[in-house]
Amino acid sequence: MKLLDALVEQRISAAAARGEFDNLPGAGEPLEFDDDALVPEEVRVANRIMKNAGFVPPAVEHLRALRDLQNEAGEAEDPATRVKLQAKMLALDMALESLRGNCAVVPLEYRRRIAQRLSDRWSEQEKTADAAAHDQAGQK
Repeated sequence: MKLLDALVEQRISAAAARGEFDNLPGAGEPLEFDDDALVPEEVRVANRIMKNAGFVPPAVEHLRALRDLQNEAGEAEDPATRVKLQAKMLALDMALESLRGNCAVVPLEYRRRIAQRLSDRWSEQEKTADAAAHDQAGQK
Protein backbone atom coordinates (compact mmCIF):
# COMPACT_ATOMS: atom_id res chain seq x y z
CA MET A 1 0.00 0.00 0.00
CA LYS A 2 2.84 2.40 0.78
CA LEU A 3 4.24 1.75 -2.69
CA LEU A 4 0.91 2.74 -4.26
CA ASP A 5 0.71 5.88 -2.08
CA ALA A 6 4.24 6.85 -3.11
CA LEU A 7 3.43 6.31 -6.79
CA VAL A 8 0.26 8.43 -6.53
CA GLU A 9 2.12 11.23 -4.74
CA GLN A 10 4.88 11.12 -7.37
CA ARG A 11 2.39 11.41 -10.25
CA ILE A 12 0.47 14.22 -8.54
CA SER A 13 3.71 16.14 -7.94
CA ALA A 14 4.79 15.66 -11.55
CA ALA A 15 1.41 16.85 -12.87
CA ALA A 16 1.52 19.89 -10.58
CA ALA A 17 5.03 20.71 -11.80
CA ARG A 18 3.81 20.58 -15.40
CA GLY A 19 0.96 22.95 -14.49
CA GLU A 20 -1.84 20.51 -15.20
CA PHE A 21 -3.75 21.70 -12.13
CA ASP A 22 -3.59 25.36 -13.12
CA ASN A 23 -6.82 27.00 -14.33
CA LEU A 24 -9.07 24.09 -13.47
CA PRO A 25 -12.81 24.83 -13.52
CA GLY A 26 -13.96 25.90 -10.07
CA ALA A 27 -10.46 26.78 -8.89
CA GLY A 28 -10.58 29.12 -5.92
CA GLU A 29 -14.29 28.53 -5.31
CA PRO A 30 -15.59 26.89 -2.14
CA LEU A 31 -16.27 23.20 -2.32
CA GLU A 32 -19.82 21.96 -1.84
CA PHE A 33 -19.98 18.86 0.28
CA ASP A 34 -23.33 17.23 -0.35
CA ASP A 35 -21.86 13.85 0.46
CA ASP A 36 -24.20 12.21 2.92
CA ALA A 37 -22.19 9.01 3.20
CA LEU A 38 -22.76 8.77 6.95
CA VAL A 39 -26.51 9.35 6.67
CA PRO A 40 -28.65 6.25 6.06
CA GLU A 41 -29.89 6.04 2.48
CA GLU A 42 -33.58 6.16 3.45
CA VAL A 43 -32.99 9.45 5.31
CA ARG A 44 -30.85 11.07 2.59
CA VAL A 45 -33.74 11.67 0.20
CA ALA A 46 -35.89 13.27 2.89
CA ASN A 47 -32.98 15.46 4.03
CA ARG A 48 -32.31 16.62 0.47
CA ILE A 49 -36.00 17.44 -0.11
CA MET A 50 -36.16 19.45 3.12
CA LYS A 51 -32.90 21.25 2.29
CA ASN A 52 -34.12 22.15 -1.21
CA ALA A 53 -37.38 23.46 0.29
CA GLY A 54 -35.40 25.75 2.59
CA PHE A 55 -36.31 23.88 5.76
CA VAL A 56 -33.95 24.39 8.66
CA PRO A 57 -33.92 21.71 11.38
CA PRO A 58 -35.02 22.89 14.84
CA ALA A 59 -31.57 22.19 16.29
CA VAL A 60 -29.97 24.54 13.76
CA GLU A 61 -32.57 27.23 14.49
CA HIS A 62 -31.86 26.88 18.22
CA LEU A 63 -28.10 27.13 17.65
CA ARG A 64 -28.53 30.29 15.57
CA ALA A 65 -30.82 31.86 18.17
CA LEU A 66 -28.38 30.90 20.93
CA ARG A 67 -25.49 32.52 19.05
CA ASP A 68 -27.54 35.69 18.51
CA LEU A 69 -28.46 35.83 22.21
CA GLN A 70 -24.82 35.35 23.21
CA ASN A 71 -23.79 38.25 20.98
CA GLU A 72 -26.61 40.40 22.34
CA ALA A 73 -25.69 39.55 25.95
CA GLY A 74 -22.07 40.43 25.25
CA GLU A 75 -23.10 43.86 24.00
CA ALA A 76 -25.71 44.52 26.72
CA GLU A 77 -24.65 47.13 29.24
CA ASP A 78 -27.59 46.79 31.63
CA PRO A 79 -27.17 43.89 34.11
CA ALA A 80 -30.93 43.24 34.19
CA THR A 81 -30.99 42.89 30.41
CA ARG A 82 -28.04 40.50 30.57
CA VAL A 83 -29.82 38.35 33.16
CA LYS A 84 -32.94 38.16 30.96
CA LEU A 85 -30.84 37.21 27.95
CA GLN A 86 -28.98 34.59 29.97
CA ALA A 87 -32.29 33.10 31.10
CA LYS A 88 -33.37 32.88 27.46
CA MET A 89 -30.03 31.26 26.61
CA LEU A 90 -30.52 28.70 29.36
CA ALA A 91 -34.01 27.87 28.09
CA LEU A 92 -32.73 27.50 24.52
CA ASP A 93 -29.84 25.38 25.74
CA MET A 94 -32.24 23.07 27.55
CA ALA A 95 -34.44 22.81 24.46
CA LEU A 96 -31.40 21.98 22.38
CA GLU A 97 -30.34 19.31 24.86
CA SER A 98 -33.81 17.76 24.74
CA LEU A 99 -33.67 17.70 20.92
CA ARG A 100 -30.39 15.84 21.22
CA GLY A 101 -32.00 13.44 23.67
CA ASN A 102 -29.95 14.68 26.62
CA CYS A 103 -32.54 16.03 29.00
CA ALA A 104 -30.83 18.32 31.45
CA VAL A 105 -30.95 17.15 35.05
CA VAL A 106 -30.18 20.62 36.39
CA PRO A 107 -33.44 22.41 37.29
CA LEU A 108 -34.11 25.65 35.47
CA GLU A 109 -34.33 27.69 38.69
CA TYR A 110 -30.86 26.54 39.70
CA ARG A 111 -29.53 27.45 36.25
CA ARG A 112 -31.14 30.89 36.56
CA ARG A 113 -29.40 31.42 39.88
CA ILE A 114 -26.09 30.50 38.30
CA ALA A 115 -26.79 32.98 35.49
CA GLN A 116 -27.61 35.69 38.06
CA ARG A 117 -24.41 34.99 40.00
CA LEU A 118 -22.34 35.15 36.81
CA SER A 119 -24.03 38.40 35.86
CA ASP A 120 -23.30 39.86 39.30
CA ARG A 121 -19.64 38.89 39.00
CA TRP A 122 -19.51 40.40 35.52
CA SER A 123 -20.96 43.66 36.84
CA GLU A 124 -18.44 43.74 39.69
CA GLN A 125 -15.57 43.19 37.26
CA GLU A 126 -16.86 46.01 35.05
CA LYS A 127 -17.11 48.35 38.05
CA THR A 128 -13.56 47.46 39.11
CA ALA A 129 -12.28 48.05 35.57
CA ASP A 130 -14.15 51.38 35.36
CA ALA A 131 -12.74 52.49 38.72
CA ALA A 132 -9.21 51.55 37.64
CA ALA A 133 -9.62 53.48 34.38
CA HIS A 134 -10.99 56.46 36.30
CA ASP A 135 -8.03 56.35 38.71
CA GLN A 136 -5.56 56.22 35.82
CA ALA A 137 -7.26 59.16 34.14
CA GLY A 138 -7.10 61.13 37.41
CA GLN A 139 -3.37 60.46 37.80
CA LYS A 140 -2.53 62.00 34.44
